Amino acid sequence: MTTGSPKPQVDTSRPHPARVYDWLLGGKDNYPVDQAVGEKIPPEAKGNAVRNRAFMHRAVAWVAAQGVDQFLDIGTGIPTEPNLHQIAQRTVPTARVVYADNDPIVLRHAEALLVSAPEGATDYFEADVRQPEAILDHARTLLDFDRPIALSLIALMHFVPDHEDPYRIVRTLVDALPSGSYLLLSHTTFDEHPQYRDVVTTAYKEGEIPLRMRDRAEVELFFEGLDLVGPGLVTATHWYQDGPAPEVELSGFYVGVARVR
Repeated sequence: MTTGSPKPQVDTSRPHPARVYDWLLGGKDNYPVDQAVGEKIPPEAKGNAVRNRAFMHRAVAWVAAQGVDQFLDIGTGIPTEPNLHQIAQRTVPTARVVYADNDPIVLRHAEALLVSAPEGATDYFEADVRQPEAILDHARTLLDFDRPIALSLIALMHFVPDHEDPYRIVRTLVDALPSGSYLLLSHTTFDEHPQYRDVVTTAYKEGEIPLRMRDRAEVELFFEGLDLVGPGLVTATHWYQDGPAPEVELSGFYVGVARVR
């Protein structure tokens, strides 16, 4: 089962983080304004985006293996297969997934690419993480908030500057989840690439895209009050559940999965 929203107009005059990320992943659903931002970023960013997405795949598969069959994915981005629901439904065919993003182009592609397995369900709607209450209201139309839910915030919160209180936003979302739920979060950092701080910051500033990279201590605050599962808060290439990480590459992302008490 798949539900969705009407297709709104896409603004191609300004770059959007979801489309820049699509470009970094080698996608085709972006415009010259997005490419202009991406081309100013050091080439390592492309590999970092791929490694961040690989973390998402591993984390979703692990959470689904714990029996979680409900997912709320905010900041979905342009659909790139395999999508979150495909990963989850490989383990739990009845999984229900709600996707939310504030870029209309995501919704344009969602109808064709975010199609659920027959036993499960997907929904997608236009929403902004800065309005968490509205997202929760919509999510409740498909998800049962009396049972565990996995909240996915992948490569999103670094686009929320401090003055918009990103920690309150995440806390509002997490506080709505029942015990046994999970938070899956990845966040960019300059800790591994300090030499690129100025060039990356300038590229996003010129594109009028807010960007607030955070260090490890700042990212860890998003998990306050939650129980981080092993291996804890690590860089993306070090998050593995089945044995030690086989990769030693840098990733530019801190990642973690935490259980709601």
